[in-house]
Amino acid sequence: MRAPRPLHCAGLWLAAAALAAVASPAAATDLIDAWRAAQQHDLDFAVSRAAQQSGAARRSQAGALWRPTVMLSGTAGVAGSDTAVNGAQFSAPGLGTSDGVAFNTSVNRGTLGRWALSASMPLISRERDAQGKQLALSADVADLEWQEAQQTLMLTTVQRYFDVVLAADALRVLRQQQVAVNGALTETKDRFRLGDVPVTDTHEATARAEAITAQGLALETDLQLKQAAFTDATGLQPNSVQWMAPGAESTQASTQALEFWVAESGARNFMLRMQLAAVEVATQEAAKSSGALSPSLDLVAQVGRERLSGSGDFGNASNSSGNRMIGLQLSVPLYTGGMRGAREQEALRGIDKARAQADRTRQQVVQQTRTAWLGLTVGAGRIAALSQALVSTRSRLDATRLGRQVGDRTTLDLLNAENDAASAELTLMQARVEFLMNRMRLAAAAGRLDEAWLQSVNASLQPSRSR
Repeated sequence: MRAPRPLHCAGLWLAAAALAAVASPAAATDLIDAWRAAQQHDLDFAVSRAAQQSGAARRSQAGALWRPTVMLSGTAGVAGSDTAVNGAQFSAPGLGTSDGVAFNTSVNRGTLGRWALSASMPLISRERDAQGKQLALSADVADLEWQEAQQTLMLTTVQRYFDVVLAADALRVLRQQQVAVNGALTETKDRFRLGDVPVTDTHEATARAEAITAQGLALETDLQLKQAAFTDATGLQPNSVQWMAPGAESTQASTQALEFWVAESGARNFMLRMQLAAVEVATQEAAKSSGALSPSLDLVAQVGRERLSGSGDFGNASNSSGNRMIGLQLSVPLYTGGMRGAREQEALRGIDKARAQADRTRQQVVQQTRTAWLGLTVGAGRIAALSQALVSTRSRLDATRLGRQVGDRTTLDLLNAENDAASAELTLMQARVEFLMNRMRLAAAAGRLDEAWLQSVNASLQPSRSR
């Protein structure tokens, strides 16, 4: 009589597989579908989109700096006015001329009405010129940040997609290993009852079976977490996805030399271009600080009128006046109390800081490019070696099974061979995924990662065995 299998979770796994099999038909979802879904659901990407739209408005601000500004002001209220003029000279036709004339007017708590319309347009201003260039550069930086955000989302989405594929594949391989170990455990117990194997074989098989049970629970948890992260970013439910995985044809290495990719990343990398733009922004900040203390010339125009009426010390009175003016206004700062020198020093140090950050970013970009390029060139050979290793481990497993049947191999030998074969299969899949990720990282470092590039990666995939 066969001993009962100790793995009570096997039934749960089989039930889950059955439920997945009867679920609604899976949509054909690949990397392109996942990427497009992430564009609509990823919250970080939504923040980047809003930031890019906000940054685009800075170009309009830069243009508005040189356009006329018009202001209308009005005042109404209660006011008083007293005017006293002594020693004036008065003359009028037919009245002659009188000296020492005095004029006195007074309005107490009269009604005041005043309005003014003014307009000004800058003609020469170093400060506005630098500020406009700074705003345009800031808009360019926002566009670069947006393009970098798209690359980052693409990399993150593909990584999350493959995380689910790898987690599901690990669980699939473990289930296969579990079936084999359970079979070995049952056979070992039967042979032990017949006296064909020692009791240590049953202990080894039982220990390995229980270890796989614990590992399976951990892998199930890991798969659920990876699926949740993917769903949060894309809005796609795992059961509605027909998962794709890298195949043997996914391992074509880059044909371009490292120097080519380093040059490309130095010219096109979005992070580096943002840092170089930050140097220009800091330079314009220095120019703006200097320009704020330089002469400026504006075209100005103004028209206004004021009226005050009421009763005063000399009876009813009314004062009204109007003004009109158009001309040029020159402003020349004379003394700032040392502010000019202090602001220039701060701005110059800001330029040094921006340049140092750009140099550091350039160094990091070169390192990332080199790492991704080596991952491709070395990865292709590594995958070839792992593929051959998988063939060898499977051959060894078949030989060990036969050897155990004839008594040349122990149960422990068989369990180790099962473990090695499973490990080799998972390692090969991980190497293929890492190869594709390095291919995309290299493109991202060179500022080339877009949907067309993703299409080329997606074309090398095949339906996953763990669906």
